[in-house]
Amino acid sequence: MTDEMTSVKEKNTAIVLAAGQGKRMKSSLQKQFMLICGKPVLYYSLYEFQNSPRIRDIILVTGEAELDYCRREIVERYGFSKVSRIVAGGKERYHSVYAGLLACQDTDYVYIHDGARPFVDEGIIERTHAEVLKSGACVAGMPVKDTIKIADESGCISYTPNRSLVWMIQTPQVFSYELVRRAYELQMADENPMITDDAMVVEQMLHRKVRLVEGSYRNIKITTPEDIPMAETLCKKDV
Repeated sequence: MTDEMTSVKEKNTAIVLAAGQGKRMKSSLQKQFMLICGKPVLYYSLYEFQNSPRIRDIILVTGEAELDYCRREIVERYGFSKVSRIVAGGKERYHSVYAGLLACQDTDYVYIHDGARPFVDEGIIERTHAEVLKSGACVAGMPVKDTIKIADESGCISYTPNRSLVWMIQTPQVFSYELVRRAYELQMADENPMITDDAMVVEQMLHRKVRLVEGSYRNIKITTPEDIPMAETLCKKDV
């Protein structure tokens, strides 16, 4: 164990979500198990958290049917020793996050990350780490490059927001464990179907502000078939 790792006093857990069905990928193989540069998409984010001195342990959340596969073909095959538990997710993303939160043991901060984002890096982990120690709630993201239009129900432009204030939200989304656990318990009781990310849970359930932290334009999410060749290109640049 390195001196840097032993100097980290707080206990940080990464919750990596790999339970999505990926319907927009139009494939029988779930997107987190597709190969980029010869390894599953899920491998890359687990590798980063495995090798980060900031992360003590990893909770992997996957589908009920994929529990054994993830243990055998991902965790054991690639030697991800920081994966302390593999648990089944639920129907919606927030069900899966809650399952991950319940699986945490004696932790201070949680890094909630989509396993379909393979290019999280140590810089993002470090920046979110620095912010969560100060504010208790932050998310990675990047300012948009394009002009954004908000549509009305008829499909016409309703208004144009100030581009300098618009961010693309990414993961990890990082919180004090007690804070996000409390927010998710309220969400599970409320079952708000409009929730799409962890920041929304904290914002709406606790009326708490969440800080934005610079992520990376490389930190893409694998969602549609077009994303695979893009990910291959980014992966090859790292080799």
